[in-house]
Amino acid sequence: MIYRFNSEPMTNNKTVSVIIPTHNRAWAIREAINSVLTQNYADFELLVVDDGSTDDTFQVLLEYGNRIDVIRQPNQGVSAARNRGIKVASGKLIAFLDSDDRWLPGKLAHQVGFFEKHPEALICQTEEIWIRNGVRVNPKNRHQKPSGNIFEASLHLCLVSPSAVMMKREIFDRVGLFDETLPACEDYDLWLKIACRYPVHLIDAQLLIKTGGHPDQLSRMPALDKYRIHSLLNLIESGVLSYDQATAATTVLKQKCRIFAIGCKKRNRPEEAALYENIINRHA
Repeated sequence: MIYRFNSEPMTNNKTVSVIIPTHNRAWAIREAINSVLTQNYADFELLVVDDGSTDDTFQVLLEYGNRIDVIRQPNQGVSAARNRGIKVASGKLIAFLDSDDRWLPGKLAHQVGFFEKHPEALICQTEEIWIRNGVRVNPKNRHQKPSGNIFEASLHLCLVSPSAVMMKREIFDRVGLFDETLPACEDYDLWLKIACRYPVHLIDAQLLIKTGGHPDQLSRMPALDKYRIHSLLNLIESGVLSYDQATAATTVLKQKCRIFAIGCKKRNRPEEAALYENIINRHA
């Protein structure tokens, strides 16, 4: 159900549609929303997708009245929430913000300006500031974001932050939406599908504060490589990769399967280990 607090139609034809998916984040959602509403760029709509929250999230959202659009759905996961927002959005450009992150004031203006200067570009992201358990930390070298052709660098781990990206909505017509079957690493999956076809540009400015350390983070879910393996396998078997891309992806796939199979054996799960060993053999 869509809750709208003014009489304007849903198709506002704003330049940017900002999509915040949220689930039981009453404790954090205000800071995320406020960081959008205080941007120094005004041509946007803000869609908050409440993915079946059972806490006070919806009551918090009602406080904002006609400044936001609220979409409520039964709990289906973050991919379904983002996809619902994409389908409803009216903007030519789409930006995501996780409900535990927040933007600095120039984020939207910088990225819209980038697309105006580079009309051929389809996606860009910004640098970010990391806060873990209330303390600022520096990303390790392996987390440094590349720019341009980032496909091979992104095979090992996710190098694109959902809260940092802005993209032209047409990109979803070309590569598809978030995979709703993945409970985690759904962003890793989408960025690979994009990066194997198009450059992902980096704006060298820290315009996002990315927080972590809280127990409900998807990135804290165990066995994340299981979902990365699923993503790599689907991508390799899709036939969209070039020979060099497929070779690089297959190398990483086998590495991840080998490590995961060893872990399964240590935890006395031999049948599961055999599944990943079979994947290695199929792609030998």
